[in-house]
Amino acid sequence: MAKLENCPNCGKLFIKNSVRDVCEDCYREEEAAFDRVSNFLKKRENRAATVQTIVEKNNVPEKLVYKWVRKGRLLTAHFPNLAYPCDRCGKLIQSGKICEDCAKAISEDLERFEKEKKWEEKVRKKTYHFK
Repeated sequence: MAKLENCPNCGKLFIKNSVRDVCEDCYREEEAAFDRVSNFLKKRENRAATVQTIVEKNNVPEKLVYKWVRKGRLLTAHFPNLAYPCDRCGKLIQSGKICEDCAKAISEDLERFEKEKKWEEKVRKKTYHFK
């Protein structure tokens, strides 16, 4: 559902929806920057460019390149050196929101929590309460 918000880039009011998360003016600027980056990456010699190279050569914010990779506008299958930071630790990844190490750590934490919960339940059942 659309709602009225301030643009995170310039602060102007705009109607935020599922397609746009910035105002019309900033959206046009982002699209112009995307066209520059897209044309840059279409050249054979630039297909292996990293995010840092793209930022330096095209004068676009790093955050914007990460946004395009996350949304799938720049495909990591076509450009193997493109990646974005894990939401938890910052390690560069090419898919998902968190890296494999963080996913494993979260899974281990959940398993440990479940074991503790079962043990507490077991102890509680064995305890005799009287008034």
